[in-house]
This record gives sequence, structure tokens and C-alpha cells, in this order.
Amino acid sequence: MKVTIEREGCTLCAVCWETCPEVFEEDPGDGMSQIVKKYRVNNQIDQAEVPDSLSDCVTSAAESCPVDIIHIEES
Repeated sequence: MKVTIEREGCTLCAVCWETCPEVFEEDPGDGMSQIVKKYRVNNQIDQAEVPDSLSDCVTSAAESCPVDIIHIEES
């Protein structure tokens, strides 16, 4: 599945990386959400290609995001 984060809308609430730390983490530079290095597409911190085994985790994080900046697209 493809995952993107609209980082400019991130409110630094930590919900995504607390819900799904396998995929999301806090960017130490600005405190906003980013994709963990393992799943980044072209080393972009806001784009991921995630295995189906993590779909529940990613979906929970996206649904929990208070500003709806996490987008999922089935591959």
C-alpha cells in the first residue's frame, strides 16, 4: 500500500507514531510526522510503500489523525 503524509498540515500530536511506530516517527528536525527510513520511497520522508501486513496499523493511524493528513492508496 502507498502512504503519503501532508507534512505541512501536521500538528505534532504524535498520534500516528504512537499508533503505528513501525511506519511513522517524529522528525527530530521539526517534530512533524515522517515515514521511517525502511519504507520511504526514493528516500522521501512523506512517501511510503508499506507491506500489506501493516495495513491495519497504518489504517488505524490514518483514521486517528485529527487533521486527516495521512493518505492511503492500495497498490
